[in-house]
Amino acid sequence: MHQTKRYLILIIVLAALIGSFKFGVYIGKEQVICEVCPPSDINFSLFWEAWKKISESYVNSSKLNTQEMIYGAIAGMVNSLKDPYTVFFNPDESKKFLEDVTGEFEGVGMEIGIRKGQLQVVAPLDNSPAEQAGLRPGDKIVKIGDKSTADMPIEEAVNLIRGPKGTEVKLSIYRNGWDAPKEFIIKRAVIVVPSIDWRIIDNNIAYIKISHFSENATWDFHKAAAEILKSSSDRIILDLRNNPGGYLEVSQDIAGWFIEKDKVVVIEDFGGKRDKKVYYAEGNARLLGYPIVILVNEGSASAAEILAAAIKENRSAQIIGKNSFGKGSVQELENLSDSSSLKITVANWLTPNGNLITDVGLKPDIEVDLTEDDYDNDRDPQLDKAIEIIRNIK
Repeated sequence: MHQTKRYLILIIVLAALIGSFKFGVYIGKEQVICEVCPPSDINFSLFWEAWKKISESYVNSSKLNTQEMIYGAIAGMVNSLKDPYTVFFNPDESKKFLEDVTGEFEGVGMEIGIRKGQLQVVAPLDNSPAEQAGLRPGDKIVKIGDKSTADMPIEEAVNLIRGPKGTEVKLSIYRNGWDAPKEFIIKRAVIVVPSIDWRIIDNNIAYIKISHFSENATWDFHKAAAEILKSSSDRIILDLRNNPGGYLEVSQDIAGWFIEKDKVVVIEDFGGKRDKKVYYAEGNARLLGYPIVILVNEGSASAAEILAAAIKENRSAQIIGKNSFGKGSVQELENLSDSSSLKITVANWLTPNGNLITDVGLKPDIEVDLTEDDYDNDRDPQLDKAIEIIRNIK
């Protein structure tokens, strides 16, 4: 498969690395033929000088692995961009990444990212081992096993945390308000990424929980919307808390149920390298007449932020909860010749009103905290506030 795909995911990124050139080696001939030649105005002699010195002088010559050295060189180049979302995947990592976005993998079930230089939990997935162990959005991952995460690339963290079902991983976690980090031992499992759940609250409020914009979410939402239209519901609470993102196309499709056709969902800004691209609502707007409020928190990222902003700015809908994560950059996945791949940041998302999402997030109209005591006693004051507000909308 040699095609470009667009992904919004925060978070389960591996990290690091790639350039726009590759080399073909013809065995049996003493020559290297350049398939995609490097720019003529860049001098690569220093790189080859260093390569030669290592090859000639490194004491453990038996440990020199040419392929790994090439991957490492690419990694260093991409790391220099200091963009945690521009990532090189070797063939094994590329396979794992594709498993993540198609909905099933083995691990603890959480999205991770780097915020202000610190590895942290973006969102634990619903009913995952990470959620059941008590991890929350914004938790800082200080150690994985006995290894400090200081300056650790995301791909290394993912490789350390993920593993076969039934095995355990120890995480040292620091949470705001704690005096010191605490250890969590989590048993890995097969993780099936959830998508849509809904129920009726107080006879007439449709509560819709979207956990992830996976491949299945479009069809799952269509089924849920059909049931809501037949129900006694006449207003909606849309819960996007702990939703780390997924496919842009899925969030665009779901937005089309809530806003008028041809209204702006999101704007793709390429930083002046290309004209901006505008994504419009293309659905039937069957839920347009339902009053709606939206729940977000620190674990709402990427496609979740796009959907929330589209509904808010097109319908003046209120957002309740905590400031969202702020992951609004666009990555494209390029497949390389040896089954490795490069996920590279090519643009930023802007809300319909032209506001930047990256590193800013969405500020709720009504901010409501969830305290330690709320978690411990299974209380949800954010949802309670949403119910209070939606009841009073005519």
